[in-house]
Amino acid sequence: MFSSSSAAAAAAPEQPPAVWARIRLADSRDVPHIHRLIHQMAEFEKLTHLFSATESSLSSTLFPSPQPPPFLSFTVLILELSPNPFSQGDEGHKDAANPSLFRPIVRRVELKSPLEDPEAVEFASPRGGGAVVVGFVLCFPNYSTFLSKPGLYVEDIFVRAAWRRRGFGRMLLSAVAAQAAKMGMGRVEWCVLDWNVNAISFYEEMGAEVLPQWRICRLTGEALQRYEAEGGGRS
Repeated sequence: MFSSSSAAAAAAPEQPPAVWARIRLADSRDVPHIHRLIHQMAEFEKLTHLFSATESSLSSTLFPSPQPPPFLSFTVLILELSPNPFSQGDEGHKDAANPSLFRPIVRRVELKSPLEDPEAVEFASPRGGGAVVVGFVLCFPNYSTFLSKPGLYVEDIFVRAAWRRRGFGRMLLSAVAAQAAKMGMGRVEWCVLDWNVNAISFYEEMGAEVLPQWRICRLTGEALQRYEAEGGGRS
């Protein structure tokens, strides 16, 4: 099912095909896949001219040493699929200070038809076992003064093209929402491009409120560096 050859697709079982999905915390071994996924997302959003991330910069900023507990700083969840059940002992990264803070989410997902993944080899999971990485979500904490509660902001959520429209994006976003609720947070927020009507409809179906009256304000590049040169506005 994960093979890039057409012969694998022809060998589909008679019963509805299924895969095992696992959402787990990422670690430094996942950086090459995270980098590729972000680049694919930039291509999809037609924003490759803004893409400058490298594996080295992602590794140093997302997985510093010592690393803060998950969801209290930058946190990446990886979605991977396997044709076979995941081993109970292979649960990926655990936070040593609080191992119960996030446990991998594993589900069996039935597919309407067999799928061919032309990028299966390129996205083979670093955990092995025949699994492939198909998506990720990156979030970090923010704060609502109106609610006087922390929350989680979803910077990126992405599923590779071969696996879209099969509920995997919902699984990723639901994992973040469930974690925020578990930690007593007040809300989960993210942005969506105004032309991406499919994504807007999907988010609304999940119960999210799209706020058209808000606009993103951003300082970056030379505009941001100018403030360092000016000493933070000091005269």
